Parts: sequence; structure tokens; C-alpha cells
Amino acid sequence: MHNGIDTKLIVAKFAMHGYNVHPSAIEVLKKNVDPQNIDFVISHICKLVDSFIITPDDILSVLDTIREFERKARVRETEQKSKAQTKQIYKQSEGIKIKDITGKSSCEGSIEDFVAYFNSRFEKLSKILRKRIRPVPISTLGRLNGEQVELIGIVNSVRETQNNSAIIELEDKTGIVNVIATDRLKDQALELLGDEVIGVIGTVRGRNVIADRIIFPDVPMNDKAKFDFGVVFISDTHFGSKEFLQKEWNMFTDWLNGELGEGKVVELAEKVRYVIIAGDIVDGVGIYPDQEKDLTILDICGQYEFAAEQLDKIPKDVKIILSVGNHDAIRQAEPQPALPKEYRDLFSNNVIHVGNPAYVELDGLKVLIYHGRSLDDIITKIPRLSYEKPHEAMIELLKRRHLSPRYGEKSPIAPEKEDWLVIDEIPDILHCGHVHTYSVGVYRGVFLINSSTWQSQTEFQKKVNLNPMPGNVAVYYNGDIARLRFYN
Repeated sequence: MHNGIDTKLIVAKFAMHGYNVHPSAIEVLKKNVDPQNIDFVISHICKLVDSFIITPDDILSVLDTIREFERKARVRETEQKSKAQTKQIYKQSEGIKIKDITGKSSCEGSIEDFVAYFNSRFEKLSKILRKRIRPVPISTLGRLNGEQVELIGIVNSVRETQNNSAIIELEDKTGIVNVIATDRLKDQALELLGDEVIGVIGTVRGRNVIADRIIFPDVPMNDKAKFDFGVVFISDTHFGSKEFLQKEWNMFTDWLNGELGEGKVVELAEKVRYVIIAGDIVDGVGIYPDQEKDLTILDICGQYEFAAEQLDKIPKDVKIILSVGNHDAIRQAEPQPALPKEYRDLFSNNVIHVGNPAYVELDGLKVLIYHGRSLDDIITKIPRLSYEKPHEAMIELLKRRHLSPRYGEKSPIAPEKEDWLVIDEIPDILHCGHVHTYSVGVYRGVFLINSSTWQSQTEFQKKVNLNPMPGNVAVYYNGDIARLRFYN
């Protein structure tokens, strides 16, 4: 391109900016710049070049910079159009239903709140138990001596006695009674977590009840769900940590994009419609002592910006259900609402933000997402459980129909007027994380998935003897769970 711009005019334009221009540089301009853009280009040359006399090399260098800027602008425009299209797809999607605390919290921490909270817990779980037993009020036991009775109450405490029995202090709205568990029931009683609601069948003996059976709310038998689309379950990405496994994460997103694997592995990626992340999106700030030594990104906003960049690598036609955990920038007490708007706005429109816990229905598949902080309490309390098999601890949650039955331990609970941690509806899949260990199982037709982590062992984890199992991914498809490993 050689345009008809007057040489004297070009010299004058450079002079207005305080620069001289070499004649050969003028020829380069005439060959490479459209007359309509000459003012824009000269302005940028004068801003970017330090020498007093503009040379051909100066012109060519600035033109390369402008072309790269324009290329990036075109890429951004394409991405924005893609996000707008994804947003429109999401608006039209009618296959997702969400139930969580977001926008519904009314907790102020008053005594009235605590009373309302425990009443809600008791009523919800009692309603489930009443389908199986017909309880009498504890206050009426005084006139039922020698008779077999059925009770429902909340467990205040459990203690072991010297005569090889356990005493459960059980309370309902009318009174308190000691339930004595002997023989095989003793072991069952000693595994009670406290503050859970149970049923008891037993015989009244004076001021006590001798237990014949301890009944949990539990879930009924169900058929395993079968849907012909794929759902990926991951957790504990810990974006911002020095130990974040970038290479393995890239392998995972390459697989989702059909760029890694072969045969059935690639076919499985093509089936994926949803990715569910069960919290601890970022590593957070000030979560544990000296955490700053384990961080590559020291500020929380920067961590979420990085998280958004990494999730952008997932195909835009895959919806991402993003829950929160105890490392995220949200209140620590459960139930936790979704991320605040200033962080949500960093993510693409195929990311759907939910709280913790969250009950989501995805085109008919019912998934209960819970980060899993209470697993620490349960594994600590019941000796037969371990961090190596967290799905066995998740079974205890289903038996008790509660995600955090032990109040006041490591899992802080906000006294909402409604207990959002009761498992009202039976899910097809219970998905947890938190303990950084991959573990799956099935209990009464409910899939149990504890997805691992994308963070290798930190110095803090070494001190507390936590050995993570990173880079393992569970994929649900058509009534089965496949395991993919991206970490050796």
C-alpha cells in the first residue's frame, strides 16, 4: 500500500508532537498505513519512541505493537460474543433447579435464633422418624412403667458406664430421659454424635428406658439413578496456592476439550454436561498459621481472578456448578451462601454459583453438594472411620439425615430459623470434598463421591499428617462412576 499522503503533511504532524522524522521512515509510513489511520499511528509512535529523530525501525516496531494490540482486541471481542451466547443459553436452560441459603439468611445469633434452629432440626427429623414409629411424649413415661414405648428425641449426651452399658440422655419438647443401651446397642450408642435426632424402642424401667432398638432417620432403599449425560465431580482446587497442580489441571481441561485421551476416555468427555466443584475454590488468606508462605497469590481478589481464568479453560457449553468451602471468602458458619457478587462477576456466564450445602437438580439428576467440613467431626468421633475412606463417613450423614449433626465442634453452624443442613430430600448423589481424598461408594442407591483435590501436600498438611490424594476425578454417566487420574 502506497498512499497519497503529502510528505510535508507527515513532517508537520510529527513536528506538532516535537519530533523530526527521517525521509525513509516517511516512506515506510506511506507503504504500511491507511490515510484514515495516519493521525492515530503518528500519535502512538510519538508516545512510544524516545529518540528525537524517528527512524524506519521505530516505525516498524510501533506498527508491530499496534497490530498485536488489535489482534488481542479481536480475541477479546470473540470471547465476549462467546460469553454472551453462553449467557443466552443459560437463560434458556430450564433443566437446573437450586435450593440453598443464598439470599435467605435471617440469622442474628440471638437466643431466639438458637431455639428456632433446634426446633426446626427436631421437627424436620421427627417428621421423618414418625413414618416408622409412633412416639409417646417423654413426660408421660412416669405412668408407663414396665411397658414398651417408642420415643423420638434429640441426643444431649452419651456416656459409658462401668457396668458395660451406655447412657443416652434423650430430650423432646416435654422432658428428658436416660436411655440405657447394653450389649450390641452399646457400641451403636457410643457412635452417636450428639445433637442428632433418633428414635428409640424400649421398655420403661423406673426413671429410665432400657433400649431394644435405636432407630436413625436414614434413607430408604432407592434405585441408582441412570441418566445419559456426564457430570464431573471435583473439589478443593485451591487456586492461589504454591502447591496448586497447574500441569495436572491443564491435562484435566484438555481432556474436557477432547484434546487428551483416546477411545472411551474421549467419548466420556463428549458426554459431560456439568462440572460440579464442592468448595475451597481458592486457598484463601489467613486460614491457617503462616499460610502466606504457601501462596503464589497473596490477595483474595487475585486468587478469584486466577480461578476465573482457570475455569475459563473448560468448554463454554459445559455448565459449572460452583459451591464454596471453609477456605473461600464467605462466612465460615454453615450453611454458607454463594460467593459475594464482586467475586461472582469475575466468572464466565456458564458458571452457576451456589451455597454450601446446595441441593441442585440437573435435568432430573438430584445432587446434594456439601463441602464436607463436618467429616472431621465424624471421623474423629467414630474410631472405625478414617480419612482414607471418607465415603464411609458420608454414610453416617445419610443415616442421620443431617450434614452436620454434631453441633459446636469443628464445624461452626449458624442458627438459622430453618435447619438447612437436614437432608430433607433424598439425593441421587451426595458430593463432598474437604479431606482431599478420593473415595466413592453407594449406600441404599445413593452414590457417594468425595472428590479429591488439585493441591499437593502443603507444609501445614505435613505437620498435621494429612496426606492428600490429588488429581483424581469422578465422572458420573448412565448409572456408573468412572475414575480418571491426572496425577501420578
